Amino acid sequence: MNKHIHQEIFERLRATNPHPTTELNFNSPFELLIAVLLSAQATDVGVNKATAKLFAVADTPQKMLDLGLDGVMNYTKTIGLYKTKSKHIMQTCCMLLEKYNGEVPADREALEELPGVGRKTANVVLNTAFGVPVMAVDTHIFRVSNRTGIAKGKNVHEVEDKLMRYIPKEFLMDAHHWLILHGRYTCKALKPLCGKCLINDLCEYPAKLMD
Repeated sequence: MNKHIHQEIFERLRATNPHPTTELNFNSPFELLIAVLLSAQATDVGVNKATAKLFAVADTPQKMLDLGLDGVMNYTKTIGLYKTKSKHIMQTCCMLLEKYNGEVPADREALEELPGVGRKTANVVLNTAFGVPVMAVDTHIFRVSNRTGIAKGKNVHEVEDKLMRYIPKEFLMDAHHWLILHGRYTCKALKPLCGKCLINDLCEYPAKLMD
């Protein structure tokens, strides 16, 4: 896939959705961090239901710690792996208070030191909360990148590196959200909606489903 096709793909995605954002609800970098921590192997809808009640009583690291582990789990128990995630939330809140005065750091290395935070979560926070043009490769982006030919790779790091190289700079800030939404609603894992896809003619997927 050449650079002209990459340009056309993202021009179409931008035209359809000029200002994409995450489907997770948040009002601060801290709330986004907690929401993303909870979102692994969970739906954004499910996370939003839990955090709507959680953030109403605990929207800072100190308030979260004041709830206690059992208190946090009471709000997160509807989410998969909630016990482990809740422990990570408590540990992360402690570290935010001890090292960063309760603020979420706008630095990847610092973010990745937080319990439960890997490169993908760090990239989501950097991109969505702090406006850094980075690419968080989740299962949707990995699938869409390989299936369409936008950026083929054997692992998430390879796909991330290629996306950062291949996507024209003017689209990098929002590309993460466009690709996630495309994978979630159009380029689905089992039954991609190729007939309704706005980049169908530019896609390299050999088994396109056109009905």
